[in-house]
Amino acid sequence: MRESERAFDTAIEAMANPYRRQLLVALMEHNPQADDDIDPLNINSKLGEDEALQLELLHNHLPKLEELEYITWNQDTREISKGPKWDEIAPLLELIDNHRDELPDGWL
Repeated sequence: MRESERAFDTAIEAMANPYRRQLLVALMEHNPQADDDIDPLNINSKLGEDEALQLELLHNHLPKLEELEYITWNQDTREISKGPKWDEIAPLLELIDNHRDELPDGWL
């Protein structure tokens, strides 16, 4: 498998979860973000202060995105910023963001 194919597969894996997609899209415009914002695009207002989702973000989604190097997560300051491999995922995020209104419900 070529490196470009591997990078695409990794980007798709990172965006497989709607909360990771939301965070990454939000990070395009607001870099850095706080790790306590479970709905950075204000899409799911029903989430409110859902503790289970917050734990899922802190123990699953953020570590995964950090491991893939799409984000840098400073747990001391609770700040999330674009990581060293951000440029690999940015074109897909821009495509999603530019066509947000055309996407089916739940995609973002």
